[in-house]
Amino acid sequence: MNLLAAESARDNFVDLDVSLGWWVGLAVAIGLLLAVDLYRHRDDHEPTTRSALLETLVWISFGVAFSGVVAIGFGSEAFGEYISGYLIEKSLSIDNVFVWSILFSTMAIPLKFQHRVLFWGIFGALLLRLIFILVGAALISRFSAVLVIFGAFLVITGLRIIRHREDEGETTSTAGLGLLRRVMPVSDEYDGHNFFTVKNGVRMATPLFAALVVVEVTDVIFALDSVPAVLAVSNEPYIVFASNAFAILGLRAMYFLLADARQRFHYLSHALGAILVFVGVKMALSQWHHLDTFLSLGVILAILVAAIAFSELRTRREAAALVD
Repeated sequence: MNLLAAESARDNFVDLDVSLGWWVGLAVAIGLLLAVDLYRHRDDHEPTTRSALLETLVWISFGVAFSGVVAIGFGSEAFGEYISGYLIEKSLSIDNVFVWSILFSTMAIPLKFQHRVLFWGIFGALLLRLIFILVGAALISRFSAVLVIFGAFLVITGLRIIRHREDEGETTSTAGLGLLRRVMPVSDEYDGHNFFTVKNGVRMATPLFAALVVVEVTDVIFALDSVPAVLAVSNEPYIVFASNAFAILGLRAMYFLLADARQRFHYLSHALGAILVFVGVKMALSQWHHLDTFLSLGVILAILVAAIAFSELRTRREAAALVD
């Protein structure tokens, strides 16, 4: 594709002039939220369902509130792109939550230590997403053919997710542990909530650090899906990173709320796959036809609402069948 085609692809998205001050403000906000969250969970307590629900609502409130900041600072089109990116990342992250549940179960990580693993896992995920986003946005701005490649990748990934495997996460756990053991010895015993310990004069990783490595490996896999998906609705790095960051910051609380609810949301994987297929097609065709941002947002919301509604209907039918 030539330079004119790349410029045409860029015109499909809002063009922002984001100053360094906006990036610093976002970094400070994220840092403060992470510091408060780390302080609240400093004692390795086991979260209750009620506390997880309250924290999830608080994190969602922060994410939605930041959309107001985007609207005030950059206008309604940027607001639409942020909300669309936030919903895409949030919905795809729910799948990540279910995989974490399998990982922690497979690795037998005590509930009271899981928040610590997820905290540092998400901290690493933020840095990783920033790199992916900057590289992806740079490629899209220079080579419009990348839009077609990313779009096709999302369509293929969406079709794969629709055929969701129940054992997803177990093979990732094995691969992650194997990768870590090639680098350093791994202890079978815990040393409090420490990631490293010393046994017989040998510095070793504890099972918690092994779990952290596996969580990071899974995030790399999920970022390959979610980052291009959000880039399908915006190629402004600030909007994409902000929507990613606020969506994944609340994943720890969401994990403790939804980890055991996989069977209740039977059609969620189908919805996530459909969303990826939709944004993949939108991305691949964006250099020829730009779909309105708010229309895209409506489609994504409709898919999620339909998945939740049909999942609830199936759950109630199955519960009624058991009573009969």
